[in-house]
Amino acid sequence: MAKVMLRESDGVIYFYVAKKDMEETIESIEFDSDEKWGGEVELANGETWWIKPDKKALPKEVNCKKVSD
Repeated sequence: MAKVMLRESDGVIYFYVAKKDMEETIESIEFDSDEKWGGEVELANGETWWIKPDKKALPKEVNCKKVSD
């Protein structure tokens, strides 16, 4: 699990992992409503991560799990 900072700017959601100094944009997301947001997300670099579905309230810091490269 990694601590990830999520933020939104101009409709683009940024995914930042401080430990790796990696910032990518989220290209697709499994659940994308204000009440249930998260699940599997695909980043612009091709990696897939899992975010526990919760209410969409950005910016926030969450624990995420890397699913695949």
